[in-house]
Amino acid sequence: MILPNGQLGQLYFGAPLADRDGFEHMLVAAHRDMAPCPFEGNGDFSMEDIKQEYPVNGNGDLRNVACVIETPDGARNADFRYVSHEIHSGKPKLAGLPATYVEHDDEAETLAITLRDDLLRLRLILSYTIYRDLPVITRNVQFINDGNSSVILQRALSTNLDLPDANWDMMEFTGAWGRERHPQTFRIHTGVQEIYSLRGHSSHQFNPFLVLKRPHTDEFQGEAIGTALVYSGNFLGSVEVDNYHVTRLMMGIHPQGFAWTLAPGEAFQTPEAITVYTCDGLNALSQALHTLLRTRLAHGYWRDRPRPILLNSWESTYMQFDEAKLLSIASKAHELGIDLFVLDDGWFGHRDNATSSLGDWVADRRKLPDGIEGLASKINALGMQFGLWFEPEMISKDSHLYRAHPDWMIRVPGREPLQGRNQYVLDLSKTDVVNYLFEAMSAILSSGKVSYVKWDMNRSITDVFSQGRPREFQGELLHRQILGMYALYERLTSTFPKVLFESCASGGARFDPGMLYYAPQGWVSDDTDAVERVKIQFGTSYAYPISSMGSHVSAVPNHQIMRVTPLKTRADVAYFGTFGYELDVNAMSDDEQRQVRDQIAFMKAHRGLIDTGTFWRLISPFEESEVGLQQGSEAAWMVVSADRRHALVGYYRMIMPLNEGYRLLKLAGLDPTTTYSVHDTQFPLPALQFTYGGDELMSHGFDISDTGFGPFTTDMYQGDYLSRLFEINAL
Repeated sequence: MILPNGQLGQLYFGAPLADRDGFEHMLVAAHRDMAPCPFEGNGDFSMEDIKQEYPVNGNGDLRNVACVIETPDGARNADFRYVSHEIHSGKPKLAGLPATYVEHDDEAETLAITLRDDLLRLRLILSYTIYRDLPVITRNVQFINDGNSSVILQRALSTNLDLPDANWDMMEFTGAWGRERHPQTFRIHTGVQEIYSLRGHSSHQFNPFLVLKRPHTDEFQGEAIGTALVYSGNFLGSVEVDNYHVTRLMMGIHPQGFAWTLAPGEAFQTPEAITVYTCDGLNALSQALHTLLRTRLAHGYWRDRPRPILLNSWESTYMQFDEAKLLSIASKAHELGIDLFVLDDGWFGHRDNATSSLGDWVADRRKLPDGIEGLASKINALGMQFGLWFEPEMISKDSHLYRAHPDWMIRVPGREPLQGRNQYVLDLSKTDVVNYLFEAMSAILSSGKVSYVKWDMNRSITDVFSQGRPREFQGELLHRQILGMYALYERLTSTFPKVLFESCASGGARFDPGMLYYAPQGWVSDDTDAVERVKIQFGTSYAYPISSMGSHVSAVPNHQIMRVTPLKTRADVAYFGTFGYELDVNAMSDDEQRQVRDQIAFMKAHRGLIDTGTFWRLISPFEESEVGLQQGSEAAWMVVSADRRHALVGYYRMIMPLNEGYRLLKLAGLDPTTTYSVHDTQFPLPALQFTYGGDELMSHGFDISDTGFGPFTTDMYQGDYLSRLFEINAL
């Protein structure tokens, strides 16, 4: 709605409404004491008390705002007024930034609203895309300087949503290294609650995604709003409740350390924000996001193709290997049915530990006498694909690159730089750095023998300063660093479109929608313990499709927490992701190798369902169970085919209860009118296969307790860390 002062008010966000002549009555305005008012003699109109589309600083709104602009004289006032709008089919690309897209113009419509501040001679273009088949709105903002003087953008967020009440719970997805994206829920309150990163990447600590849900909303019913930022750098997600119970949700680039000089004739583009609405519970919200991110954010050759089952060398060799050892592991992996062998860290420069050689992307001939091409050829000759680890954004002081270009390191002149993992950050805001990395990586990838790249990033950005750049550039560095990283990804994925890229950042420190645009899968966490992975993958699924989750079966005792879990449990968790192994297959017993063969065959038979099916969360590992089992005792999820004729159910019991009562597992997403067979995959058919109606499976469930009389009760499942996998097929 265009307000009397020419600015934009926000009327409504929620379930679809029937069209009518006007909804002006939804914009509530009232007289408030001490409210700043733009019209002399009218105390009933103030921007402080109106729901706004894109609030800016200095126009009477005294809450947190989406935009702050500093003019040459030091003023921080803006007054953007409506000029025009356009509606067109499809969705334009965002220059230099990842974003959702359409394959056909009839999939979506885009609204572009132009506002202008005549005094500053600045244009503001608010863009909205609504997808035809999804409850999704994407938003972004562009600033254009039509004047003769530079201005400084000090705050330029991507989205704002003003909601007329505060009866919401906020869900955020928090953690640290090894325990990423654990959901936390709390009632919002008067004041500001925030998620954020100031680490130069989206971080282990917070994910650029949050949910507002009604207090009664659960996985299967109730109203919820989710917002995600398609960006991989510093971000801010803010929920502010004012003293009149209006809830303001904003998200975008974090303003701390951000100061972008917008010169005459230049434009600045914010990242895209995605907002999803549902009145059918959190599963429905997640499913809409999964569909969008999997089919209209991820793109390229690997978007819809089954991913190869891989074995990564890291936990079997770390940096201590030679070619013979690698080929021995790869040969056994091939016998077991593994498609892809990945050589992790330690293959380049003179790298026997984490203190050297980052930046020197040439093979260490001590370990690999025939180089990467020679090793890759030998792996290919086994009948396997070959993959390679890189950490292109980092540099070691002990490297040829640093000795040649010390000015390529991000650091503050005159101060000793901070290090993390014995490494430092390359300045990707410099074109020469991006060009060097592209040429160095291309020299290896151009042989055609590398079909997979694990792209790692193992430290946060500190000492924020671009050497040789003027003062006014420094506030732009962190955003330009991300733009440089995106540009490198764009060049490499365009030049080598059939190479599968997997993003990684010390595990899950940069698992965000921006990365998914370039790499259709990401390493969810360095913690490969099956029990912890249930929680991590469960939390990650609130926003991200399971086809994006790098998930491996690793050795026991687990290398992160020393827990010993059954090989079956490790696989039953890893199936619900991209699936692979991270262990020395030569060290496994004959029985374990047989299990691995069976696991690989099972995954290859079911990965189409897993990759493209509808994912449902059934039992949360973060809540006390319905039958009183303590928090973290159990979890369950399932994936259902689009035609609802096939499903796969994973049930995980982390802690064995004593003499428990009946335990019914209720399913979701099936056809209530269809009869299904339910098969416990632990046993060969026809053992433990029974029939149920779809309505029965969803409304009543089936008994999986260790005592009882149901068909799936069995004393085989005694003990902790056990899993059960059920296959559901329509009859």
